[in-house]
Amino acid sequence: MKKEERLILDNASVLDTISGKMLPDCRVIIKEGIIEKVEPAGGLLPEKPCKIIDLSGKTLMPGLCDAHVHVTAWTADLHELKVSSPFYTAVRSAGILEDMLMRGFTTVRDEGGADYGLVQAVNEGYIKGPRVLFCGHALSTTGGHGDSRKRGEENFEGISPVVDFGRICDGIAEVRRACRDEIRKGANHIKLLVSGGVVSPTDRITNQQFSDDEVLAAVDEAAMAGLYCSAHAYTKEAVNRCLKCGVKSFEHCNLIDERSAELLVKYGAFMVPTLSIYNFLESEGTYSGEIISKLSEVKDKGVKALELAFKAGVKIAYGTDLLGSLHKNQLHEFALRASVQLPIDVIRSATCIAAELFNEKGKSGVVAKGARADLLVVDGNPTKDLKYLQDPEKYLAAIIKDGNFYKNNLQ
Repeated sequence: MKKEERLILDNASVLDTISGKMLPDCRVIIKEGIIEKVEPAGGLLPEKPCKIIDLSGKTLMPGLCDAHVHVTAWTADLHELKVSSPFYTAVRSAGILEDMLMRGFTTVRDEGGADYGLVQAVNEGYIKGPRVLFCGHALSTTGGHGDSRKRGEENFEGISPVVDFGRICDGIAEVRRACRDEIRKGANHIKLLVSGGVVSPTDRITNQQFSDDEVLAAVDEAAMAGLYCSAHAYTKEAVNRCLKCGVKSFEHCNLIDERSAELLVKYGAFMVPTLSIYNFLESEGTYSGEIISKLSEVKDKGVKALELAFKAGVKIAYGTDLLGSLHKNQLHEFALRASVQLPIDVIRSATCIAAELFNEKGKSGVVAKGARADLLVVDGNPTKDLKYLQDPEKYLAAIIKDGNFYKNNLQ
C-alpha cells in the first residue's frame, strides 16, 4: 500500500478489548500505520486514494502480544545455544519470529537473548516478525538463574556472550553498570533474576537472588532511563520483597500466596504466568535429573497461582516462555488459562493488559483512534470460543502489522 493511501476496513465487528464488547458495523480507517478513525459504517468515505476491504461477518481485533518469549532459543538445550555461532542463531531466530507473526502475535517482549540487531532487522523488513521489545541480557547473581556454568566449570570460555540469556553482576556497582550497559544497547526494560529457576544448573527454586539494595539500584537505573524492571520470580518471598523495591513485572509466580496477590494489586504491578512451558518441557527430552525434579516443584502450581491472582484482581499479562521445538505451542496458553479465566479475560491479557505493561496503554492492544494498526481479522467471535485464536490457519483471515498485510485471505 502506498504511504499516502488510506486502508479502510468496512462493516467490521470490532472487539473492544477494554469493555469486552463487540461493536457491530464499524469502519476503521488506517493511515501510515496508525488508526486514524473508528466510526459507524455507512457514512461518507474519505477522499481517495484509499483501499476499501469489506469485513462483513468477520471480527476485527488487536494483534496479540506475548509478554514472555525467547526468540533466539532455537533449542531447549541452553548449553548448545550458548556455544553456537551467533550468526546461526540469528538465522534460526528469523524463522521463530515469522512463525510468531503468523500465529497472530504482532508484538512480543523478549525476556533474554534478543538484541537491537534483531529488532533492527525486523523494523527494516529483512525479517518478517512481530515488533520485538527486549531486555537484552537478564541480570543474574553468581550461581543464580542466569549462571549457566555447571559446578565444575570455573569460567565462560567457549560461551558466546552475544547469545547468552544471562549476565552476571554482583554488588550495587556491578548491577548499576550492567543496567546502564543494557540500556545503552537499547533495552526496553531491565530483567532481574531474583529467584532460582528450573533450567539453571546450580540453584534451587527457593533461592532468593540479589539483595534489596541491588534490586533497588536496578529499579533506580531503569527509572532514570524511563524504563521499568521485570523479575523472574517463582516464590512468594521473592515476589513480595521485590514488589516493595519497585519491580513492575513478575514472571512465572507459581509459588505465590494470597499476600503476594494483595501486594501485586497494591503496587499496581503485573503478573506474567507462563503455563505452557511446564506442560511441554518434559516432552522435549533435553532435561533430566535435578532439572526435572525442579520442574515438578512448580509445574502443577501455576494454574492455582493464576486463579489466586485473577480472583484478587491482579493485572495478568499473556506469556509463554517456550524454547526450541516448543515454540509451536505458543497458542496453547489460551486453553490453559481458559480453565480459570473467561475468554475475554484471556484476550485482554494478550492485548490491552500487555500493552499497559509495555507502557503503551491506548497505543496498542486496542482498536481505537491513535493506536498502532496491528490488527487481526478473525472468522468467528473469540469472546465466545478461544478456538478462533488457537487455529490461525483455519480462522485467521488476515494479519496486519503497522497497517501492512502479512496475511490476507480476504480477497
